[in-house]
Amino acid sequence: MTTVDLRLRGPGGEPVDLVRTLNSHGFVDLPPMRPSPDYRSVELTLRVGRGRPRTVRVESGRKGHAKVSILGPPASERATAELTATVRHVLRLDADLSVFYEAASADPDLSWVAAGAGRMVQSPTVFEDVIKTICTTNCAWSATIRMVHSIVEHLGERAAGADPDGPWGRAFPTPAAMAEAGESFYKDVARTGYRGAYLLQLARSVAGGDLELEAFATASTQELPDQELEERLLALPGVGPYAAAHIMMTLGRYHRLILDSWTRPTYAKKVRRAKVSDAAIERRFRRYGPYAGLAFWLYLTRDWVD
Repeated sequence: MTTVDLRLRGPGGEPVDLVRTLNSHGFVDLPPMRPSPDYRSVELTLRVGRGRPRTVRVESGRKGHAKVSILGPPASERATAELTATVRHVLRLDADLSVFYEAASADPDLSWVAAGAGRMVQSPTVFEDVIKTICTTNCAWSATIRMVHSIVEHLGERAAGADPDGPWGRAFPTPAAMAEAGESFYKDVARTGYRGAYLLQLARSVAGGDLELEAFATASTQELPDQELEERLLALPGVGPYAAAHIMMTLGRYHRLILDSWTRPTYAKKVRRAKVSDAAIERRFRRYGPYAGLAFWLYLTRDWVD
């Protein structure tokens, strides 16, 4: 096993709360990620170079650091560097939240976030986050889990030593693997319903080079303004306003609030109202500008970590 220390500091010098980050949203519950029962650590299986995937464990280390353990035989220097870079990306350690923290510090309801909350776990690829988001649309969370488990179990490449059955210890499938699966897999095995056609179309477009989703993660707001990014996401098969807002959050674009069947009543309950209009919710968080959606999400999920 190979271990690496990651310093938990943002580019602006702001602290990073690892446990808060690992509890940032539900995708941590979906393979290839596997949280510990207490959600204080997570294992994830990642592709690396041309070799087989490797499973890494991320947990608290010495003060101010996370400990990354590459499970199995010792990893090469090159593989260690690549896996460490991917973990940094997943934890969004290169995102500067210092401006957001400054704004939150003046808000009694959100001043607590400046201790290190606010980083939203993202997948290693935009493709994975888009696929998972489509699997959350118009269904119960249990259905999302079933669909993603099946996709990873049957199409993801297995790491050495992983169990032969189940989704754990497998990397998220490549666009090519998902494109080659065919319609019957999505209908009869993954049971994705109407989403199957969207997933297959996306996978084929990415695998064939007609769609470059990964560019969305690297483009600056100057190169790709939020409005244009949102329009391009809405043009994807299976992506509506809710899904676009969720994908933008995983991309670090937080101006849109995720308003759905869970966030609306949760907000109303917190402000002790029977119902609150979307316009009223948006006004409450407008002061946060490009971080409005992040502020809203943190307001709703404060009690996810004691």
